[in-house]
Amino acid sequence: MALKQLILSRKLQEKRASLEALRKKGAELKEKRSAMSTREAELEEAVKEITEETEEAVKAEVEAAVAEFEAEVAQVEADQAQTDQEIAAVEAEVAAIEQELQELTEKVTGPAPEEPGEEEARKERKVITMNHRSKFFGRSAEQVRSFLADNGVKSFIGEVRAAISEKRAITNAGLLIPDIMLGLVREEVARASKLLPFVDHRFVGGTGRMNIAGAIPEGIWTEMCANINELALSFNQVEVDGYKVGGYLAICNAVLEDSDIDLAAEIVSAISGAIAKALDKAILFGTGTKMPIGIATRLAYTSEPANWGAYAPAFTDLHTSNIIKLNIKANAGTAFFIALVEKLAVAKPTFTTEGLFWAMNRKTHLDILAKALEFDSSAALVSNTTMMPVLGGTIVEFEDDELANYEIIGGFGGNYLLAERAGVQIASSDIPLFLADQTVFKGTARYDGRPLSGEAFVIVNYDNTDATTAADFPADYANEGLNDLTITAAAGSAIGKTVLTVSGTVAQSNPVLKYKLGEIAVKAGSTLPAGFETLTSGSTAITAAAGKKITVVELDADNRIVSAGVVISVPKAS
Repeated sequence: MALKQLILSRKLQEKRASLEALRKKGAELKEKRSAMSTREAELEEAVKEITEETEEAVKAEVEAAVAEFEAEVAQVEADQAQTDQEIAAVEAEVAAIEQELQELTEKVTGPAPEEPGEEEARKERKVITMNHRSKFFGRSAEQVRSFLADNGVKSFIGEVRAAISEKRAITNAGLLIPDIMLGLVREEVARASKLLPFVDHRFVGGTGRMNIAGAIPEGIWTEMCANINELALSFNQVEVDGYKVGGYLAICNAVLEDSDIDLAAEIVSAISGAIAKALDKAILFGTGTKMPIGIATRLAYTSEPANWGAYAPAFTDLHTSNIIKLNIKANAGTAFFIALVEKLAVAKPTFTTEGLFWAMNRKTHLDILAKALEFDSSAALVSNTTMMPVLGGTIVEFEDDELANYEIIGGFGGNYLLAERAGVQIASSDIPLFLADQTVFKGTARYDGRPLSGEAFVIVNYDNTDATTAADFPADYANEGLNDLTITAAAGSAIGKTVLTVSGTVAQSNPVLKYKLGEIAVKAGSTLPAGFETLTSGSTAITAAAGKKITVVELDADNRIVSAGVVISVPKAS
């Protein structure tokens, strides 16, 4: 048996050397394909510049270069696919030899003794993920094994892994997350979201309607045998739709190609984190247009909005009573808390007393804790640093750039209805969007929501500053599309110069404009390609031959392209 072990060890050493060589070859092929992108861009530019006036010899030369390049790309990709297959085959052989060696060793010596608790520790080590999660979303090793053994999860991970290894898109109309993983995504959204635990979160299908009972009437006293009076009890109803939240993200193939645990963990973490962050912002500041209505948005209404609903409760203007500016930041102890609690108490538990929360940034949270120490030097009030002193309710801390300093927004969260639709899913585009050694996935979910009662919430800024009632949401570049610029070209003051006048920009004043010679394909929301220069409408003198195309783009505050246009140069001749 020892001789067989020796033979297997030698074979294993050879296979590992072969595997190392194949991996090196695969890395070289990836680098080669990546390096070809520069040549590809040059050829694309050359093809775009061909016009009807271009000489046939030049056209033929460009076409030949393109054909040669495409053949080279096809060869590299074929070599890469073959190498990937060979790597997979050798990895399987290595695993089989290692397993056989282990079985032979155990027959001779028996299993290696383990320290007490080592078996469980060994199992736990298997679930440590690439991004330092000590456990797979808080689950035990046994729960993780059960999760990964589920046929739906195995099929899902297998499809994703196959798409990665074969360098193709998952072209299903939508690769639905298995029910067991869908539940995990929902759990992670709830864990990652700071406000979801406090609101009335419901799962609905179709157009959701919720009946709301009006104020409970007072019973009427009368004689024991007299007629009973009718009680006036009214019902209202609010409707919720379903708006999509999500996006696509690139995940490193090094993570995806490791263990099934890492693959599942990264997908779940990325999807749930993005959805949770969007949900929190919408619950506070949602505009009601293609997203839920936020608490601050509702409080800022000065008249009944168009989306109020025919059967909704009667509209009340709360923008003065429930949006409050105080000048008490310099106050200490008792004086501070008496004034603050009086204004926060404006929030009334109209339909439920559940979910009392107070959202604020970290700077505000620490300031309140410091004032609580002044209020009670024994620190009894701040022994629980997650509760609002005196008034009660959970303090929900956000980053300093997510909420304004010395501002508190909150109330009875159970009076906020958040409706979740079915259909959380992950898929890739029909058009492969593979980046440098990354795979692109999209994650989506559908929600709607609104405060059932604005009276249940309040916003207070205690630094003598107007409270924030709106927030900037990421632009919907993918659906809004490019804005078309109107560009007029005229001869400049110097020979060979063209001056462009641009109108129709998104920005009403001081638009950020860039230009580049040639017709450059750009997308809404994309970053500025290399080679663009700053353009000042009506004054920048551009050097370009007569008839040369010039591409002009407009950038937004995030330096993303929002507008574009192409014009023909008309330089001054003499």
